[in-house]
Amino acid sequence: MNAGRIDGGHHLGAQGVERRAPLWLKAGFWACIVIAVAAALRRFVALLHPSQTGPAATAALDAAFASHAALTFVHIISATAFVLVAPLVIFRAPKSGLWERLLFPLGAMVGITAYAMSIPAFGGWVERSAVLLFNSVFLFSMARTYWYARAGETFQKMRWLTRAVGILLGIATTRPVMGIFFATSRWTHLEPRQFFGVAFWIGFSINTIIVEVWLRSGRGISESRRPTPVIHWRA
Repeated sequence: MNAGRIDGGHHLGAQGVERRAPLWLKAGFWACIVIAVAAALRRFVALLHPSQTGPAATAALDAAFASHAALTFVHIISATAFVLVAPLVIFRAPKSGLWERLLFPLGAMVGITAYAMSIPAFGGWVERSAVLLFNSVFLFSMARTYWYARAGETFQKMRWLTRAVGILLGIATTRPVMGIFFATSRWTHLEPRQFFGVAFWIGFSINTIIVEVWLRSGRGISESRRPTPVIHWRA
């Protein structure tokens, strides 16, 4: 992910000079993709084949999602599709214009179902507040992406799309954070309901801050010096 036109892990600087995105950023991006897809598959299997012998801590979490299984299915399917399509747009895969159009309805579905799933939030108001904040920023970023895409503003479109994708992949960053909480629960005595929302805040904050710092770093293209966009929205 980067601040300018992204092309196979590169972006164009203010003077048209091609620069590579740092390895750690690309590694983190793909790691989040893998974790997000794996987590979605795990949830999908758990909904279809509930385990009767799993740990009590994860059983309570699985039961919470199973209580609104249809909504969960819609959310994880649309989110997984978004995560798989996003790299095709970011890295300019063939027919990326088609994939780009698909991102907007998928993003809307992810955002709407995320709001709905936060009503009976497993982690209570701590989780719900994280969803309300970061999901709203995600939807706002997707709306700005759409606005600039329609206007043919490639530079700004890619900046806002980068924000949206980074925020959405925050759900992947919450997984290792939750793993730390689970691993240390014998000493902290915290139950999943107590740290689930905290993990959301930590995971989404990490991604949001990293992406924003990258976009605002010196490697980005300043608005006053950026080249005129040449790629326009295809109706």
